[in-house]
Amino acid sequence: MTQADIVTYSLVAIYSAMFVYALAFISFTLDLARRASAARVVAAAPAVSIAAASGGTAVLEKTEAPAEVTRHRSRSVRLGMSFTVIAWILHVGGTVLRGIAAGRVPWANMFEFSLTATAIIVGVFLVVQVWQDLRFLGAYVTGFTLIFLGVATTNFYVDVIPLPPALQSYWLVIHVFVASLGTGFFGLGAALSVVQLLQARRAAKGLRVISSIPEPERLETLAYRLIVVGFVFWTFTLMAGAIWAEHAWGRYWGWDTKEVWTFIIWVIFAGYIHARATRGWRGSRSATLAIVGFAAVLFNFTIVNLFFKGLHSYSGL
Repeated sequence: MTQADIVTYSLVAIYSAMFVYALAFISFTLDLARRASAARVVAAAPAVSIAAASGGTAVLEKTEAPAEVTRHRSRSVRLGMSFTVIAWILHVGGTVLRGIAAGRVPWANMFEFSLTATAIIVGVFLVVQVWQDLRFLGAYVTGFTLIFLGVATTNFYVDVIPLPPALQSYWLVIHVFVASLGTGFFGLGAALSVVQLLQARRAAKGLRVISSIPEPERLETLAYRLIVVGFVFWTFTLMAGAIWAEHAWGRYWGWDTKEVWTFIIWVIFAGYIHARATRGWRGSRSATLAIVGFAAVLFNFTIVNLFFKGLHSYSGL
């Protein structure tokens, strides 16, 4: 089997994963729509109603969401999770094949990093289900992954090429992989923060929060825990990057644009953790800061890679 054949199989697997991710996104979106519908049904009806039984006796009846809505909701979320697992297996398979074709780890440029980082985000989402039911984030995770894979295959794609000298190091395996892990945890933390703000807004308007999704306070706690894990990975990324820079260019820090933005991201999330732990930041302020931090991660990966020149310009290859 030639290198071109392996590259073709890799792309087929990625495109197949995108199709299945789209099915998962539709299923999760239907689930969210039915959750919102159930919340409206319950909010529109009184919690306790009085019904007249035979003989004129008043009977108290508890009003609940229709069983049909709950049944369809459960079916949709199960389909969504099944599609996500299948898509992730195809996704990982396509990424591994890309690495086999290149004869190295598959994260040496923007296209390959997009494949690896999104696979890690979905992998973290699936693994976290063992600890906490986050299936309500399925539409966000699959939609985000689908968009990023679409952009990567159309705008970032490059053929397999030899590594630049600066990347020919074992630090490529360590530094970029750990950065991908940090990105995955930051992404889920930001998603929880978005849902937290939406739930809080519904509550502030006197609306019933969407059923089977945790309350804003619980979402904030979950986001904080995920972001702390991501922050540990990002701290290691910053340190490993400095060590790699000394090996490659003879200095630990050179104020390169990519280095600066990596440090800015670290400062944002350090501020988030510090403000929440010592300054009592809760609610919308902490959630907004978490979202800003992940937006900085995306800015670092896209805008900085594409439009800023520096020693890391090869990452846009």
